[in-house]
Amino acid sequence: MQIQDSVFIITGGASGLGAATARMVAKQGGKVVLADVQAQAGQQLAAELGGVFVRCDVTSEDDGKAVVAAALVQGTLRGIVNCAGIAPAAKTVGKDGPHALELFQKVVMINLVGTFNMARLAADAMSRNAPLETGERGVVINTASVAAFDGQIGQAAYASSKAAVAGLTLPMARDLSRNGIRVMTIAPGIFETPMLMGMPQEVQDALGAMVPFPPRLGKPDEYALLAKAIIENPMLNGETIRLDGAIRMQPK
Repeated sequence: MQIQDSVFIITGGASGLGAATARMVAKQGGKVVLADVQAQAGQQLAAELGGVFVRCDVTSEDDGKAVVAAALVQGTLRGIVNCAGIAPAAKTVGKDGPHALELFQKVVMINLVGTFNMARLAADAMSRNAPLETGERGVVINTASVAAFDGQIGQAAYASSKAAVAGLTLPMARDLSRNGIRVMTIAPGIFETPMLMGMPQEVQDALGAMVPFPPRLGKPDEYALLAKAIIENPMLNGETIRLDGAIRMQPK
């Protein structure tokens, strides 16, 4: 599958991993449709890349359909990269009582239901593509986290939502095999995302030092580099790849 002249939807595309992926796609000659709730940042990046921005709550069916419709106007939709997500921290039982149920539900809705919502809608559209010589019609790349496997204290909601995204990978790949659509998941470790970059420098340095090699935070461009490899390699299907410098997270 070639990126050039193909259309790719990037959820959470206004910043962080999504923005780096969008830049990679544009650099390779592809067309990007950025789906995000951050309108100003999304519009600015879309203008920079010659792409399209659609304000999108990934948990909304109507918003998701609007994103796919915008993508189809641009040309042949060949892929979606789901980067939208949130990562609040709360213990199952904390000083103020039990974990807020509403917060748990919100995390699962955005990270899991939102991922599935956007993937299913994009896959439905891609299933109508003419197959390439390889038989491929499209690719879905979802984003989990090493927290799916090494969830830390305070990550019950986040870790379980990301574990579910990892668990979604194989059955979705099997579902879509008849349509010629591959499904892969990337599980990043500690990366330079806007949330993490807002922390004090000493905290960032301490987190980076936890990584065996290279002993630093991951760069969004490195996530985009793996996304590029997944798009281009037709045998990558039905698997979750840890992108983490060999880190295994401690309880806290």
